[in-house]
Amino acid sequence: MNPSVVPAPGAPAVRARDLDVVRSGVTILRGADLDVPAGEHLAVLGPNGAGKTTLLHLLATYRFPTRGSLELLGHRLGRVDVRALRPHIGFVSVALDPLLEDITVLRTVAGSAIGSVAPPAAVLDEPALVTAAHTALERVGVDHLADRRILTLSQGERQRVRIARALASAPALLLLDEPFAGLDLGGREQLVTVLDALLTEPDGPTVVLVTHHLEELPTQLRRVLLLAEGRAVAEGPIEQVLTSAQVSSVFATPLQVVRDADGRWRATGVTDENRRVGRS
Repeated sequence: MNPSVVPAPGAPAVRARDLDVVRSGVTILRGADLDVPAGEHLAVLGPNGAGKTTLLHLLATYRFPTRGSLELLGHRLGRVDVRALRPHIGFVSVALDPLLEDITVLRTVAGSAIGSVAPPAAVLDEPALVTAAHTALERVGVDHLADRRILTLSQGERQRVRIARALASAPALLLLDEPFAGLDLGGREQLVTVLDALLTEPDGPTVVLVTHHLEELPTQLRRVLLLAEGRAVAEGPIEQVLTSAQVSSVFATPLQVVRDADGRWRATGVTDENRRVGRS
């Protein structure tokens, strides 16, 4: 890790101004502004094709904006060596799975501290890396899987290992790209519990989570960005953004948005019948 590239004290985790992303003549992201203070957390919601994954790839430094400015952890893209910045950014995505070898969970997670997706067995001879790996696995509740091989894990177990791998390098910014994809109901609820605990850690990373579904939002998330057709429709406190009107507009479907007593969110379609009930 380049010691000269560290998160700037007091700087926001993310500061974006007027971001455009154009690919093959198609504008994927248009005029996006975003501020995520260090230590706060953000959910990014929107339908397929809204630009969510593109935005996350920008924040992961795997893509650069066509226009506009983007600062991550106090460093502006285009003026910083992203190879030195990336160790401070944890990126969790199933798209990275083909890069992982079928080795033990402990070796996989320990290797993340040296930036390797296929670390040599010798990584387990480094006590500091092994300790960091066990600590990360404990944080997401899967240290008991340390000696299992990656391909023997269920989808839910594998997703928690992906998050542990990102946490092992102690990132300042953690990016979760649709972390609930492929999970069954039990796996989803277990992961929501894990994320809620992570979001309340006083020294934990700033988290940006991308999802399609309100039901997947941890209760500790306080801010939301709604994207549609590459544009930011609304961003701010979750109670102000997740209204039935705004969510219906973004997903182009009549929806009723409800927050349950336990703090979880859900959206259901509005039918002619429940319209009549609502008017009665």
